[in-house]
Amino acid sequence: MIGNLVNTKDSHIKNLAKIVGGKKSILYHKEDLIAYDCDGFTLHKHLPKAVVFPQNTKEVSDIVRYCSENGLPFLARGAGTGLSGGAIPLNGEVIISLVRMKKLLRVDLENRRAVVEPGFVNLKLTNSISHKGYYYAPDPSSQYCCTIGGNVAENAGGAHCLKYGVTTNHILGLEVVLPNGDIIEIGQNGIPDSPGYDLLGLLTGSEGTLGIVTKITVRILKNPEAKQTVLAYFDQIEDGSQAVSDIISQGIVPAALEMMDKIAIEGVEAAAFPVGHPKDIEALLLIEVDGISAGIEEQINQILEVCKNRNVREVKVAKDEEERARWWANRKTGFGAMGAISPDYLVQDGVIPRSKLPEVLRKINRVSEDYGLRIANIFHAGDGNLHPLVLFDARVPGETEKALAAGSACLQVCADAGGTITGEHGVGIEKREEMRFVFNDEEIIAQTNIRDVFNPENLLNAGKLFPSPGRCVEIKQELKEQNAPKI
Repeated sequence: MIGNLVNTKDSHIKNLAKIVGGKKSILYHKEDLIAYDCDGFTLHKHLPKAVVFPQNTKEVSDIVRYCSENGLPFLARGAGTGLSGGAIPLNGEVIISLVRMKKLLRVDLENRRAVVEPGFVNLKLTNSISHKGYYYAPDPSSQYCCTIGGNVAENAGGAHCLKYGVTTNHILGLEVVLPNGDIIEIGQNGIPDSPGYDLLGLLTGSEGTLGIVTKITVRILKNPEAKQTVLAYFDQIEDGSQAVSDIISQGIVPAALEMMDKIAIEGVEAAAFPVGHPKDIEALLLIEVDGISAGIEEQINQILEVCKNRNVREVKVAKDEEERARWWANRKTGFGAMGAISPDYLVQDGVIPRSKLPEVLRKINRVSEDYGLRIANIFHAGDGNLHPLVLFDARVPGETEKALAAGSACLQVCADAGGTITGEHGVGIEKREEMRFVFNDEEIIAQTNIRDVFNPENLLNAGKLFPSPGRCVEIKQELKEQNAPKI
């Protein structure tokens, strides 16, 4: 085989291959490993030692146990759609790819739950049960290809999380392989509110640093009786921002309330799913309400009235499902659409109080001016989850560093407004240092202490989620000395 090899005489490669049934289930040639040197955060790239493809929980457990006993760093990977570098092998890890564990194991319509393996694709679950009148609510933009195991790791959200919540609100049970290879079940037969500590909540969103999920029991929902979608265009972004708060203050909780600014609109109209948005518009709102048929029309009328009171240029209701689907395809491909107007872009993910939206958008615009880079804004306006997209050209010396600094400045704006540095994309390696924007050293140590209980050797996905040691290590040692028994 042509190309450089990771040492094929490495006994670890041979032993790992035995666990997964031979060399067809392991990659170790350099040209194969290049495909796994990053996830959706492409600014950092590192080769793994190997990539193994287990087909069941026992194989995952055996791989983990082998790595643990031999001091090999390792991490789990789903579809690689994560946007914060959580699946990048910083330490030459063995990547445990879960893509072959992709079964829908059980559907229980009576109790409204389903059991899936971690490699099962998010949207495939809804497609598998929609003919029965059910769906799975979390809907990240990458839902057509991201896996539910990855959604659990990142606590993924999506456009409809305003009304229905993020992944953690839909997880009823987990099977988890701990970093020593032990297998545990969390959640009693998918029954929510079990007694004891909320380990489901702890594991969901832990970014693959506490264990590897191998089976997931999720909540499924009955399709709403009716839904309607509104598209509103504003000449001033402040008017669109104020309309968001006005809609919520009316007592309406839309299923989704999305916003795009002028640069974002330019991108989606230049990409694969244009719908004819006006080129000179400053902002648009995409608003969806669902529920019992009898109440939908009244909510739509209230939303139309709010928009008119905020100087809307045009507001319209989708005339049919085909038009609604086109509007959503335009929005859901928004991140990728930035490639139509910029050679490179960096996706950020901050959260702010909804009332601070106009103020924060003004400050992000100042960040754009200060760094001389365009910043598009696509976001879940209803719950204050912003996605500034910093547009840059990596071929220009210094622009990548400038883009990273601008992205960090956007997160500082969110933190200063009383928000936080991530809503659904996770911290990974991208925002480790920005954790200091919202946590002090003692709070970071408290969290790493939890990690140490599950992952004491720190072999599982090391270097993610928390900032570089620095003063934290000194404080941790001081605390140990203070609590040491006196002799």
